[in-house]
Amino acid sequence: MDDETEWHRMQHPVGSPLPPPHQPGHGWSSAAHHPGAHPPGTHQGPAPQHQGPAAHQGSAPPPPPPAPGFAPPGPVPAPPRAPVPPTPETTGHVPLPPGGPVAMPTVPPAVAPDPAATTLAVLLIGPAGAGKTSVAKYWADHRRVPTAHISLDDVREWVRSGFADPQSGWNDHSEAQYRLARRTCGFAARNFLANGISCILDDAVFPDRPVVGLGGWKRHVGPGLLPVVLLPGLEIVLERNAERSGNRRLTDDEVARIHGRMAGWYGSGLPIIDNSQLDVPQTARILDDVLARSIASPPAW
Repeated sequence: MDDETEWHRMQHPVGSPLPPPHQPGHGWSSAAHHPGAHPPGTHQGPAPQHQGPAAHQGSAPPPPPPAPGFAPPGPVPAPPRAPVPPTPETTGHVPLPPGGPVAMPTVPPAVAPDPAATTLAVLLIGPAGAGKTSVAKYWADHRRVPTAHISLDDVREWVRSGFADPQSGWNDHSEAQYRLARRTCGFAARNFLANGISCILDDAVFPDRPVVGLGGWKRHVGPGLLPVVLLPGLEIVLERNAERSGNRRLTDDEVARIHGRMAGWYGSGLPIIDNSQLDVPQTARILDDVLARSIASPPAW
């Protein structure tokens, strides 16, 4: 390796390959690689042009200067780009109609009401073991319009630490949690109904507590709430209660006491379904018939 090659490698440790060192007859010189270093007697670049009259002898006259305000032709500037609107998000805030008091559904007198295709708010009342939750779920599952099932017991059990267990008896603590759950269910029902989704709520409402029970539901949901009582015989609710577990299962004495209080709904004017000998689908079909009559002639409550 000669000294010149080694010098080039030291000056350019990385990058593109270096040109080969100067060899005689190859037409490459170190002067071309080092601008500004021109050997004596060499001429770099074209000869300078002479300015003045002598430069135009024997050639065409120069073009006239452009007129004032004239812009020489050149590339046409591109028009300004319109601002690109932001891409809408696939998720975000969706405005929902606010929930207000639910009114009674209106059906023209000449049209037979079809509860399966009408937006409704239904309150299914009954003692523990009456089958309220099973019937409400089935009824909501088999409707032709969107329908939600809201169980007061489910909402009460949202409280985990400090839950007022009904097996420990009725006291101020359980009363407060019951009222809070009922109000929460009422708000949910109103919001669902305002957005076109029917609701069926289930609760063990006592007839001897009109202000706390039925009156409370009417205040929280609205006058369009349709109450229906599900009241099988005592032996039926005792059998169904025995199949329960956890805090949903009550003592036989408590079940009998609740069932006895529910008997006060007879003579109240509310529709009552005795489902002692009916299965869940049969009870749901009868519930539709009862609701059709309630729409045509709303009960006074």
